[in-house]
Amino acid sequence: MTAMIELDRLHKTFTLHNQGGVVIDVLSDVSLTVAPGECVALTGASGAGKSTLMRMIYGNYRAQSGAILIGGVDLVQAEPREIIRLRREVLGYVSQFLRVVPRVPTLDVVAEPLRAVGVGSDEARTRAKELLAQLNIPERLWSLSPTTFSGGEQQRVNIARGFAHPYPAMLLDEPTASLDAANREVVLSLIEDAKARGAAIIGIFHDEAARARVCDREIDVSRFTPARAA
Repeated sequence: MTAMIELDRLHKTFTLHNQGGVVIDVLSDVSLTVAPGECVALTGASGAGKSTLMRMIYGNYRAQSGAILIGGVDLVQAEPREIIRLRREVLGYVSQFLRVVPRVPTLDVVAEPLRAVGVGSDEARTRAKELLAQLNIPERLWSLSPTTFSGGEQQRVNIARGFAHPYPAMLLDEPTASLDAANREVVLSLIEDAKARGAAIIGIFHDEAARARVCDREIDVSRFTPARAA
């Protein structure tokens, strides 16, 4: 089966400009593939580079060399407009933190990824309502900005937004962190549904039980960490 996500010999450094331009090797020779319908967990000790690798795959950090192929498009070589298109249509990212424009109602925040790909307003808002209800966000809050919500409520809005559009590839950063049992079950079911429709997923899961349930295999990022950056 053709890989949806393919990393080939990625190399990442950081330059410490406030320390005389010292260059630190962070990740080296990262190669892995993720097929449609597969979920791969990134593991390794704190500082191993899991979050850095996720940001590289999303295009927030540029690799010094190698390739990041998402649906055949290399993000290392892609123009900014192509990266924006991939994020809109192909590559979803559920981060730990909700970043939205203040004063935009929660319902519109969740519906926005669907509107961005041409889904009609009514259909997008219907899907948003379904997800917000699934994730136990009270209907009385849907017309309010999520910037006023508790941390747990914001996390669930972020998850609803991330799963609104059926992205072919997804990045999940601790999607079950700090959730109660009921909402944790909803999120795990959403991940299973995404896999069933063929999404290729890379995630960071410190929740071992969640990782065992939804992940098909694990990649220890420590093996790509040069000794001096560990």
